[in-house]
Amino acid sequence: MSSWLGLRHVALNVRDVAKSVDFYQRVLGMKLEWQPDPDNAYLTSGPDNLALHRLVDSAKSSKELVRNLDHFGFVVKHKENVDEWAARIRSHGISLEKEPRTHRDGARSFYFRDPDQNLIQIIYHPPISDGE
Repeated sequence: MSSWLGLRHVALNVRDVAKSVDFYQRVLGMKLEWQPDPDNAYLTSGPDNLALHRLVDSAKSSKELVRNLDHFGFVVKHKENVDEWAARIRSHGISLEKEPRTHRDGARSFYFRDPDQNLIQIIYHPPISDGE
């Protein structure tokens, strides 16, 4: 569709909204856009929106969350930004799930996890990165 601007919004259920807000602000540099109440927060890095919603009590009682989401990613402008972000993530004492690597299509990325164990990818993806 020509009117689409791309996938710019992700909503995550989290156990502790305040802890997740801190993580996304401190580690990834996102800004709090709006927090209508303690159970919901909306962050942005500019052209996107990340919604954080507290898990409902019934979901909290399960030992393991059902995960339908494999991962989500943040696109960077330049290939070298991937390695810069990997160093920043490590500087916060966060282990990488997968080290930075260049893919067959010329993309470069790595993976790490947030406080709720959601898998996050930092990626240089030529069709998107070079078009910005």
